[in-house]
Amino acid sequence: MSASSVVVGIDVAKAHVDVSVLGAQLDAQRFDNEAEGHSALVAALQPLGVALVVMEATGGYEAALACALQAAGLPVAVINPRQARDFAKSMGQLAKTDRIDARGLAELAAVLARREDLARFIRPLTSDEQQALAAMITRRRQLLSMLLSERQRLQLAMAVVRPSIEAIIQAIRRQLDDVEAQMMAHVQTHLKDTDQLLRSASGIGPVASATLIADLPELGRLNRRQIASLVGIAPMARDSGTSRGRRRIQGGRFDVRRVLYMATLTAARHNPVIKTFYERLLAAGKLPKVALIACMRKLLTALNAMVRTNKPWDNSLHRT
Repeated sequence: MSASSVVVGIDVAKAHVDVSVLGAQLDAQRFDNEAEGHSALVAALQPLGVALVVMEATGGYEAALACALQAAGLPVAVINPRQARDFAKSMGQLAKTDRIDARGLAELAAVLARREDLARFIRPLTSDEQQALAAMITRRRQLLSMLLSERQRLQLAMAVVRPSIEAIIQAIRRQLDDVEAQMMAHVQTHLKDTDQLLRSASGIGPVASATLIADLPELGRLNRRQIASLVGIAPMARDSGTSRGRRRIQGGRFDVRRVLYMATLTAARHNPVIKTFYERLLAAGKLPKVALIACMRKLLTALNAMVRTNKPWDNSLHRT
């Protein structure tokens, strides 16, 4: 490998990260997963001319390191752990340790670095405001999950414990109202322009807009096929030989897809472009769910174009 094709794999744990470099030598192989360790790793990688750094999504333990590497100008791809494990198995690597995983990620990085569509794997650098908004959105989801659990318990609860459950439900609702108010205030203060742009599309409300801003920073950076695949609403072929399987959607970002689904339900009733498209698909014999997924893809494509061109929704542009 040449210096320009140096790739790095990083296996992230709570306390430390293991690093494997292909195409260059790196003295240290393990760094602390905290600010000083991140700075040391950045200082070690910057002189190497790294083409790509690959790490797994680990529930948040990777976030600070990814931001530190991006801020230093290093291209970072954060991938689904299932993809990394499938790649390792395809290479015949069945053993699993932190060091082996880091090496496997580096080998995967070498493959990705040669792809023409590498840009779709690179994680965009998010601002502090986007990261704060993402934290609020995550907390809102947690509160909604807790609220659902308590409501389900209430249905089967005996009278002696119902007051306790009802008190918790009220407390969660108050917290939910507070978090949503903080979200809206944060968006209006720091991300107002993007929010207004997205909400110019009928069907996109405050929660959908905030979720897209925080959890889909690639919006406006990828083409329509790439953004649909990233969210998980692109139909995947299932063909082999003369067999033609049924196309299905899979993978992608579940939380973004769930919010976009609810937004599309509204758009199919009130957005003239999406409504006309939905009705035309039904008239052509498409199943309602299939038609709705197609509308999700059309709506996301339009939003992607709006952010890329910085132009609000225009019925005349998105009707065809």
